[in-house]
Amino acid sequence: MVIVMQKNASDTDIEHVVAVLSERGFDVHRSTGSDQTVLGVVGDVASVDPREFEVLSGVQEAVRVSEPYKLSSRSFRRSKTIVKARGIEIGGSDVVIMAGPCTIENERQLFETAKRVARAGARILRGGAYKPRTSPYAFQGMGIEGLKLLRAAGDENNMATISEVMEIGQIESMLEYVDILQVGARNMQNYNLLSALGQIRKPILLKRGMSATIQEWLLASEYILSGGNYDVILCERGIRTFETYTRNTLDISAIPVINKLSHLPIIADPSHAVGRRDKVMPLARAIVAAGADGVLIEVHHEPEKAVCDGPQSLYPDQFARLMDELRIIVPAVGRTL
Repeated sequence: MVIVMQKNASDTDIEHVVAVLSERGFDVHRSTGSDQTVLGVVGDVASVDPREFEVLSGVQEAVRVSEPYKLSSRSFRRSKTIVKARGIEIGGSDVVIMAGPCTIENERQLFETAKRVARAGARILRGGAYKPRTSPYAFQGMGIEGLKLLRAAGDENNMATISEVMEIGQIESMLEYVDILQVGARNMQNYNLLSALGQIRKPILLKRGMSATIQEWLLASEYILSGGNYDVILCERGIRTFETYTRNTLDISAIPVINKLSHLPIIADPSHAVGRRDKVMPLARAIVAAGADGVLIEVHHEPEKAVCDGPQSLYPDQFARLMDELRIIVPAVGRTL
C-alpha cells in the first residue's frame, strides 16, 4: 500500500502518519518528490481498510499496490530515481558509460585500459576482483589487491569504480575501493547477500538472473530497497533461451518495460549478453536507442591475451568508435552523453 500525502501536508502530519503505521507493525519507506510525499507501507496490508488512513490529517489517498514488488514500483515513486556515484548521476539526463576489463589481471592491463576508455568518454571503470567462474580451475580474480588497483586507476583517470561482490564477507573490504557494488546474475536470488547490501549506503547494480522473469528481478531489488538502500541500478545482461548462436539472448524489450513498471535506473551489458566482440557494438547502439540509462561494456587493451572473456571484449579503438556512434544516437532520444 502507498499513502500519498497532500501537497501542503506539514512535517508534523507526515510524522504522525508514520507513527500510526509503525504502531500498527508496518515498515514505512518515505519517498519525497518535488511537491509531495509518498509513504510506502510494507507488511500485512490485506488485513486493513485503506480508509482508516485516509481520514488522518494531511493524507490525500491510500492505495493498495497490486504488484508484489512495492518499493521498486512506479506507484511508490512516480519520478525516476537518480543514483549518484562520485558526482555521476545514473538515471538522469545523461547516458552513462561504464567500461573496463572483465577481470583485473595486473597493473599494466588495468591502467592502460582505464586510460583508453576514459579518454574515449567512459565515466565509470569496471573491473572484477572476485570472479564467479563455471570451472573451479579458471582464474578467480586478484581479490583485495585487485580492488586497490581499481581504486588507483579510477582516481588517476577521474572515474568512479564498479566491481562485483560475491558474498557477504566481501562487502566491508570493498567499501573503501568501490563506488558501485555489482551483484552478478548468479547471485540475483542470493537473498542473504541482497539483504546485507540493503544495510549499506552505497549504490548497488543488480544484474538480471539468466532465467529470471522481470517480476522476479524486481522482487530481488526489493530485498535491497526494503533494507533502506534506495540506490539500486538494474542491469539487463541477457537471458538464457533456446538460441545457441550467442552466449545469451539480450532482452531489449526489458528496458522500456522496466521504465514503465519501475522508477529504478536501467542499464544493459551487451558484452555478457552476446559473448562475441563483433556483436557488442550494434547491441550497445540498440540499448541506448531503447531508452537505457547507461551501458556496461567490457574493454581490454589486448583481448586476445585476456585470461577471461577475451572474445567478448572490445579493443580500445573499437570502444572509441562506439562512443562516437553513441554521440549521434543519444541526442536523438533526448539524452546527453
